[in-house]
Amino acid sequence: MTRFIKIGEAAKLLGVSIQTLRRWEESGYLLPVKKSKGSTRYYDLEQLSGKQKEEGRLTIGYARVSSHDQKQDLKRQAQVLADYCAKKAWNFQIIQDLGSGMNYQKKGLKTLIHLILEKKIARLVLTHKDRLLRFGAELIFALCEHQQIEVILINNHQDFSFEEELAQDVLEIITVLSARLYGSRSKKNKKLIEAAKVLISNDE
Repeated sequence: MTRFIKIGEAAKLLGVSIQTLRRWEESGYLLPVKKSKGSTRYYDLEQLSGKQKEEGRLTIGYARVSSHDQKQDLKRQAQVLADYCAKKAWNFQIIQDLGSGMNYQKKGLKTLIHLILEKKIARLVLTHKDRLLRFGAELIFALCEHQQIEVILINNHQDFSFEEELAQDVLEIITVLSARLYGSRSKKNKKLIEAAKVLISNDE
């Protein structure tokens, strides 16, 4: 038999505040099954038990930039992710990586993949898809889908044209290859990257 409980008892069961439950209702994350004429909210106990198990797992916000010059952008990404997760009242952790979107050996990315394979997280939150990987993000998304882990892209709209995205991909490839050839700190490497940037910008 289905049992309904009021908002105060529901909040206590989930370990959150009544205000959090109301925010969840506004966002559509968790809705009461019915309301009385006096606006008393009632929740399905069985549904809440499922949410309780889900909320016991972490939400991971993943932020990445390609170079040390972009550290401020990394901080900005991390703050956007933290603000978004906090607003949803999720139990979250932010993973930050500094490295190419073509590098699959980054410490943070390895940690994330481990958490996905072990099904230790409820959801993965990104500002943009390419913050995860320049190529291969779909593979990580497929793993998440298999493990029933939700993937949320905060900015899920087309920021760049096809030509602009292609130019960024080409520049990423040049950066990686030139770093391998000349060393990431060499003057020769920096000149090559700057020349590539100018060439690509002129073609856009």
